[in-house]
Amino acid sequence: MTKRICLLTLLLTSSLFSVEIPTSHAQEKVFGKSVELNAQIIQLSNAGQSVTSLVSGHLEKYFVEPGQKVKAGQKVALIESILVSKMTANYISLNKQYISLDENYQATKKLYNSGMTSMQNLNNLSIQKNAMLAQINSLKSQLDTLGIDTKKLSQATANFILYAHSSGRVSALLQQLHTVVRIDEAIITIVKEQAFYIKSFVPLEYASAVKVGQKMIVDYNNRDIVTHVTQVLPSLDELTQRIVVLSSVDEKADDLFINSYVKSTLYFEAEHKHIAVLKSALSFFNNEWVIFMPTKHDEEEKHDEHGQEDEHDEHESPYEARVVEIVASDDKYVGVKGIEANEEYVSAKSYYVKSMMLKSSLGEHGH
Repeated sequence: MTKRICLLTLLLTSSLFSVEIPTSHAQEKVFGKSVELNAQIIQLSNAGQSVTSLVSGHLEKYFVEPGQKVKAGQKVALIESILVSKMTANYISLNKQYISLDENYQATKKLYNSGMTSMQNLNNLSIQKNAMLAQINSLKSQLDTLGIDTKKLSQATANFILYAHSSGRVSALLQQLHTVVRIDEAIITIVKEQAFYIKSFVPLEYASAVKVGQKMIVDYNNRDIVTHVTQVLPSLDELTQRIVVLSSVDEKADDLFINSYVKSTLYFEAEHKHIAVLKSALSFFNNEWVIFMPTKHDEEEKHDEHGQEDEHDEHESPYEARVVEIVASDDKYVGVKGIEANEEYVSAKSYYVKSMMLKSSLGEHGH
């Protein structure tokens, strides 16, 4: 029986040493209060942007698909418009007429300087030239507004391209292809990037403690998303009779689904000191929260004074399970009672230690 225990303990020790078990030292840390809340992923009404057409026409093509990411200035749709065709044709025609009119004006000016024509003829041509230039500038301004580059315009075109006004994700294509769209009719909806908010419901007892800027951690699909409180609404939620708090999602989270219900934890201002360990150090062992601590042995003393110890004591486990009481927490650390500052503890991979200790325990009670 003793040999069996020794063998299991040796296997335990060798298995643990084959895996690098990280350790840290407990430190005193200031914690604030925290409260777990029910929450919902939402999007504010101004987060969605409708792309509309400035001209009526025939919707020929979409350059994007629902769910696709787009950048500001990216092409999203093509419309064929009779109005655009007329405007570009007029612009090209007026430019050609202006060139001819300007040549005529320059020739008349030379005749006037030679005394071969009247000032009235020269003034009439100048008036015509200025009027035509005004028409050209007016058309150019309208075409620039439509996003048509007049410098590259060599022939009339009916093509009018819609562009995204801001970066985001395409939410919906609102019109079917090959249909006529009207001026200011919404064609595409784009949801702005990072436009997600967490709507949390806070009990009234915390009314005086909730402040803008406080950290809130959201548990979403087994990962933590960091948010910060941006607004505390002035009226209670009618259904829950709780304070409604909005927090903005600070990191890129493309997989969020609007209206999903989640759990959030709101952290208040830090105010209490406790001995702190990393959350990854906690393990539930024998129905209690424990932290695994490396055991300290004085090998020289053992050899000098206890050389004849039994083999079980000689091969004592290199770790002990220290029972702790959790008294505070934040997004990374927990405050505990049961250990002292600067004590060394297993900070991660505690499941290895737990597994080996369970195996050892089974061996000691076996027959």
